[in-house]
Amino acid sequence: MPETPSKTKTETKTETKTATKTGNAAPSTPPGLRTGTLGTSDIAFFVISAAAPLTVMAGVAPIAISLGGVGAPAGYLLAGITLAVFAVGFTAMSRHVTGGGAFYSYIAQGLGKPAGIGAALLAMVGYNGMEIGVYGLLGSATQDTVHALFGADVPWLPVSLVGLVLIWYGGFRSIDFGAKLLGVLLVAETGILILLAGGVLLKGGAHGLSLASFAPGNVLVPGTAAVLAFAFAAFTGFESTVIYRREARDPDRTVPRATYIAVAFLGLFYAFTVWIAIQSFGDAAVVRAAGDDPANLFFTAITTFVGGWAADLMHVFIVTSVIASLLAFHNAINRYALALADEGVLPRAVARIHPKHRSPYVAGLAQTVLGTVVVLGFWAAGADPYDQLLLWVNTPGMLGLMALQLLAALAVPFFFRRITHQEGVVRTVVAPVAATLLLAVAIGLVATHVDLFTGASPLVNWILLAVAPAVFVLGLGLAWRLRRSRPATYERFGQ
Repeated sequence: MPETPSKTKTETKTETKTATKTGNAAPSTPPGLRTGTLGTSDIAFFVISAAAPLTVMAGVAPIAISLGGVGAPAGYLLAGITLAVFAVGFTAMSRHVTGGGAFYSYIAQGLGKPAGIGAALLAMVGYNGMEIGVYGLLGSATQDTVHALFGADVPWLPVSLVGLVLIWYGGFRSIDFGAKLLGVLLVAETGILILLAGGVLLKGGAHGLSLASFAPGNVLVPGTAAVLAFAFAAFTGFESTVIYRREARDPDRTVPRATYIAVAFLGLFYAFTVWIAIQSFGDAAVVRAAGDDPANLFFTAITTFVGGWAADLMHVFIVTSVIASLLAFHNAINRYALALADEGVLPRAVARIHPKHRSPYVAGLAQTVLGTVVVLGFWAAGADPYDQLLLWVNTPGMLGLMALQLLAALAVPFFFRRITHQEGVVRTVVAPVAATLLLAVAIGLVATHVDLFTGASPLVNWILLAVAPAVFVLGLGLAWRLRRSRPATYERFGQ
């Protein structure tokens, strides 16, 4: 056979440049995620942004105050403490399970592959539900902002479609680009709330500052159960720190730190901000104000204590807060899809990494297409972007992620019983068992108060509540099918 001609110097130099630009050792090596990129603060930005602190405070906290009274801030502290207990076992396991599948990997290794595959399907539905529904909020929040600032009315659909494109582009770019953008947006949304707090504290509130919010008599009231339901929902997405393990610097230290920072920040910041809102009206007047006009409670407070210009900024920053939440969830979904494609459960094409940006761009494109189909479907049905697209899609997503937290907590002691380790009994047994019980109570609170989240009929609420368990059962069926038809894929799953 004739010999293959050797490469010219020019060809070799060109290939070397290409390999250098893409970060690969050789042109034939497929690109991977950009490793060693994210520090503790970067990961914390992702998970705190997913929770959308400004949107949660301005849009949901007034309802919590109207239902739970002046003791509402304590509900957010209690939710934060519960999730901190969950994080103890969760982060201990993160040092031993290093795959990209996060929740489903933990559950597969602790509770078995069928439960892990059910959890994987539940994670995809849960995270997609949490993101896609928020495109409705983007449309309605932009409508409100444009009307408040300019007195004009804009249709919500074009806003949501533009948002889909922007979020796709943010996920397409490198992960450090996303981290920097979320850092800026998070500073803006928390900054406006800190500005409100400064105004209220400097002027001593409406009638002097009071700590009545933390008195047992104001916390232990019937409405606290509803407050806790809202409070647990406000933390949704904090657990996604482990999804970025492959892109983190020193993940054994970075991921746990980011998890604790996210829980501590959200718990303390939420409680403090709700307390500030109460001080801006006074203990005696705030419940009535929150009940009469919950949508404008924070805008009225910041107008009174800072100025109308700050209220205008708050309107704008609510829109950017929603965008930050969308981008954070989009990145999390892409990495879950990438992990499942690596497992062989999703098509291999979904695992493709962009050679320049090192992002899971095919997974991002697939998620954007899915979001577009759902948004257009709700628009074609004449649905309201907030009352139906947001609430009906978000609620089962939120319940799905809470169920994943419970299953992950339950998996921790079973996992550590089977391996040799240096972790203490508090991390591997006490905290996970306590978290399991507390999360079960939290899910019960949300389920029994689901009408407060959806405003829908009993039939619709039952359907929304049934989504998460139905998806998990469907995942168990998928596991049975994989074990029979693709045993090699089944055996590799979650490892």
